[in-house]
Order: sequence, then C-alpha cells, then structure tokens
Amino acid sequence: MPCNLEPCQPPQEWRVGIWGLCSVSCGDGVTERTLQCVSADAQESHRCSQEAMPEAKKACRNPNCHLPSSCQGVQSTNGPLPDSEHFLNIQGKALKVYCAGMQTETPQEYITLTTGEGENFSEIFGFRLNDPTQCPPNDSRREDCDCRRDYTAAGFTTFSKVRLDLSKMNLITTDWQFAVTREGKSVPFATAGDCYSAARCPQGRFRINLSGTGFRVAQEASWISQGNYAVTDIRKSQDGSSVSGMCGGYCGKCTPSSGSSLPVTVE
Repeated sequence: MPCNLEPCQPPQEWRVGIWGLCSVSCGDGVTERTLQCVSADAQESHRCSQEAMPEAKKACRNPNCHLPSSCQGVQSTNGPLPDSEHFLNIQGKALKVYCAGMQTETPQEYITLTTGEGENFSEIFGFRLNDPTQCPPNDSRREDCDCRRDYTAAGFTTFSKVRLDLSKMNLITTDWQFAVTREGKSVPFATAGDCYSAARCPQGRFRINLSGTGFRVAQEASWISQGNYAVTDIRKSQDGSSVSGMCGGYCGKCTPSSGSSLPVTVE
C-alpha cells in the first residue's frame, strides 16, 4: 500500500483586523477590515482555505445623522441666520458648505476654497507678440517679450469661494460673488486664454485646488479649446483635488466642456 512520509504542513488560519470607520458620516456606507493568512508559527502564508475566509467588508450605518441636505434646509430648521459655514449631508457625507443669502428666500451653497486665492484663479493673458508666428525663447512673458498689451478680453480673477449646484453636483464657473478681478475683465472659474501667439505657446493660466474641502473635480470633467490656433494643456492630479491649465491661441481659450459648470464629486 502506498504511503507518504513527508512532513505535514503546519496548519494555516485567517487572522482578522478590527473594523475600520464607516465610509460615510451620514446614512448607509461600508466598513472594512484587514485579513491575513498565517501559519502556526505566525508566518505569512497563502494556503488558507478560501471557503473559510472571513468577510473583509460589510454594510454600516450612522443612525445619528440628522443634517440638512441644503442651505434651504438649514434655514427652514433654524429660521433666518447670518451667512456662515454649515455641515450638510451631501451624498451621505457631512461636508462643510458656506450658506449665502440666508436672509433671503433662496439661500445658495458655496465651497470655501481652503487652499486660498493663489491656488484658485483664472487668467486671460493680456499681451500679444508683435510677431505672432514666433514663440519667445525660454517662454518669456509680459514686459520682457517683444509684444504689446492690447487684448481687450484680458483679465485676472481670483476665487475664495465657488458656487455649488447641489442638484447637479456642478460648480457654477460664472458666479463672482466671492471672486476678485485683480485686473481687466472678470474671467470665469476654470477658464484661461490669450491672444499671444499662433505658434503654440499659450500663456493664459487657470488653477483649481479643492484640497481640504471634501470635494474633487469629477473624473469625467474635461476642457475644450475655442478660437483660432487654440492650444489647451490640462493637468489633473490623480485624486482630482487639483487641476491646472495653460491655454491660449491667436486668439483662443479653454473652458469646461460642460459650459459654465464643472462637475464635482465628494471624496
């Protein structure tokens, strides 16, 4: 009769971690824990039974969440209030939103851009090259270029808050209530352009940085070029928290493909 006298493999078992925080602060979410297969001598293994594997995630719920879902809800619960920050239940998460117009019948939601105006601005560059078929060496700009400053659409606008359309989860790019136009004409959020050159060296810039707000630019957000010789260079961070753009032409600009709105999501 055949037999096998090789040493037996030490027993393997699943070791589980503690359940993590619920993925949402309001309503239904998911919680997860770590799983590790180890041998009797506590060495990592890959021989545990898959049938005996414990669950790594499960549904969870925060039953103590009674936050309003809009500034109108805050107003209806508390009556007229000064304009200020409030926590709202947005897609199951408690996020801080600035409520403006709380003394009116139609209060509006704004995201406070915690990274500041230096990280949230839009520019239509005002100079144009005297020879638009060239790009100056070393991407030189402004006063050190052989150019003139006569582009009437030029402007530079910074933003401290940006309007949020909760029903569509869009930022409204043409709301300037909490924007400052430092020079020229008001430029919408997430927009840039110039009339600098026809040779693909755009000088108009925009920057968006939603870090610290709980919101992110949606993955499907995109930009389109408009105008003559238009060039658009858009760079998004991997997590969608920030976007920067260099755009222009002779004359050209870039705007969100969705028009005067920019889709966002919660973290």
